[in-house]
Amino acid sequence: MKPLPESIRFIERDWLSCNQVLMCDSRPAIWQTQYRFGPLSREAQSQLLPSYTLIDSGYSKHQALTLQVVKHWIGQGRLSRLINTHLHSDHCGGNALLSLSTGCEIVVPQASFADVQAWNTEGLSYAGTGQHCPRFSADRALKPGDAFNSGGLQWQVHAAPGHDAKSLIFFAPQEGLLISADALWENGFGILFPELVGDSGMAEQEAVLDLIEALDPGLVLPGHGGMFTDVSAALSRARSRLRAFREKPDRNPRNAIKALVKFALLDLEKLHIESFIETQAKTSINIASAKLLGEPLPALLRNAFVELSRTGAVRLEGEYALNAEPH
Repeated sequence: MKPLPESIRFIERDWLSCNQVLMCDSRPAIWQTQYRFGPLSREAQSQLLPSYTLIDSGYSKHQALTLQVVKHWIGQGRLSRLINTHLHSDHCGGNALLSLSTGCEIVVPQASFADVQAWNTEGLSYAGTGQHCPRFSADRALKPGDAFNSGGLQWQVHAAPGHDAKSLIFFAPQEGLLISADALWENGFGILFPELVGDSGMAEQEAVLDLIEALDPGLVLPGHGGMFTDVSAALSRARSRLRAFREKPDRNPRNAIKALVKFALLDLEKLHIESFIETQAKTSINIASAKLLGEPLPALLRNAFVELSRTGAVRLEGEYALNAEPH
């Protein structure tokens, strides 16, 4: 596998927190300024330290760990900017703490900017999924067609609807690097949430896969799972998954219900099944999924626990479900 440039670090996380990409933006020659102009104030020195950009920040449960990992890798440098590919809770749950602790600016997709500033939890998906995200503010926004410099490279900003209608991906043509978020993993892509609420998502996901093929990246840094170079094989698997969704329209909503149950277990680790079902029966994404399937939501949720237990992802103990996988 082609190594990443020294200025870029890929931080692989689990399936509760997304991966992060940390990029060094500058390494000023501090000593030159010190010797030419005399001692510097602490504030001036901080501005001359290496600055970094972080892509995405993980889930709120792991926000302290995210901050610890970032501080470890930047050393005496400063985190100056945090850019989100999209605003699902597992990609921006550390935003508030990182902003408070480092003073970094937060950059979000333009299509989500107004929802962030108004803190529209339904528009941001947190209310609809029953997930959590500490409130944060956005300083700037990126839109498709924009570009930004980081890690010594220029990154093109592309729209990546499908999994999320407002999502972005970033491509550096100089090195053939793609930050693909949840638009493409080595083995698939994220749930097509727009399809669950009656909007189009499959056609958009197909277009994103075509875009990635046209960009022809040599190395992909996904939102979940390891980075990979065999992009052709990954695209083939993703297209196969998309065909299966088209052939059996019930697969996407069933997968969504199961994925949200698993996410809750990764977060809470142990939960009372019937109490959880009572709460989740009020969330808009699960309600919409059940409506598409034409089946009672409580029964679908109970079945999700059973199916997850059969795969070894969940352990059932009487009235309780426990996470059975590393997190």
